[in-house]
Amino acid sequence: MTQEKPFSVIPSLLSLCYPGYRTLTGLDSMRAAWYFSAMAPLLEVKDLIKVYPGVTAIDDVNLTIEHGVCFGLLGPNGAGKTTLIEIMEGIQQPTSGSSLYKGDPVGSQFRREAGIQFQVTSLQEFLTVRETLRLFRNLYPKTISLEEVIRLCSLEEFLDRDNRKLSGGQRQRLLMALALINDPEILFLDEPTTGLDPQSRRNFWDLIKLIQSRQKTIVLTTHYMDEAYTLCDEIAIMNRGKIITQGTPGLLLKEHFGDVVLQFPEEDVIGKIDTDPRRRQHDPDAPGTGCFTQPDEHSVLEPRGSVHSINGTGFDKLRISFHGN
Repeated sequence: MTQEKPFSVIPSLLSLCYPGYRTLTGLDSMRAAWYFSAMAPLLEVKDLIKVYPGVTAIDDVNLTIEHGVCFGLLGPNGAGKTTLIEIMEGIQQPTSGSSLYKGDPVGSQFRREAGIQFQVTSLQEFLTVRETLRLFRNLYPKTISLEEVIRLCSLEEFLDRDNRKLSGGQRQRLLMALALINDPEILFLDEPTTGLDPQSRRNFWDLIKLIQSRQKTIVLTTHYMDEAYTLCDEIAIMNRGKIITQGTPGLLLKEHFGDVVLQFPEEDVIGKIDTDPRRRQHDPDAPGTGCFTQPDEHSVLEPRGSVHSINGTGFDKLRISFHGN
């Protein structure tokens, strides 16, 4: 399907929404058409089903992602998040249903305008970080400057280091830079902070927020509720291939957790929180970082602990995010 085809239906739709459209000529008509096109969702998933032998990985999913938002796919391992995002990216084909980018099936325009940071990425060996950036820049007709992407992702300190000798956080920043090298309109991040230490995870959040400020659309998969709450404008929670609920982070917390969110510097709370050791569960991926809540027994998100009291005041449902300055 060519890129011009969506405009073949725009005049008829405009004539329904704006009766005076047919009287417009030349530039005014084109402006009206472009305005109408811009109002369509950036990414849309319709009646999506993906079946493997013996398992339905994606079960009749419908999603709409608007321009300029950070959209989170949240759920436990095996919920179908990566399968869904790979269908959106055109890497996998659905059994039925469709994934549309700007109203068209995912195709060449999407590949030019999308950036992807996969869960697992293999890089060309024996190249420095600088050489890796140059290699990927040459794959695209449109790119941002190397200086800009280096500054954006804070790569200056290890540009001449072999890409095999990076720490976890440094590697993730390099992979983010590679996903941004073509100046994408939409950016896919598939569990980008899994396995990072608390400080690296916090730094990566700051990088995502910086990218958000550049009016990029972001699709983020994660199984951390605190990460989704901090970064996302809208969240869809998946379980067993289905979207079981969707909304803003505040709305979902209010409807499904009914708790309070507090954020304060870590040094201000050390030794002041009395936790119930029978219920607290530590996050192995983020030791020393707390995001404690006590969801109901039917929640698909496993409880990560619950605060019993703060300075002698009992709270049964309290959500806390610790962070450094």
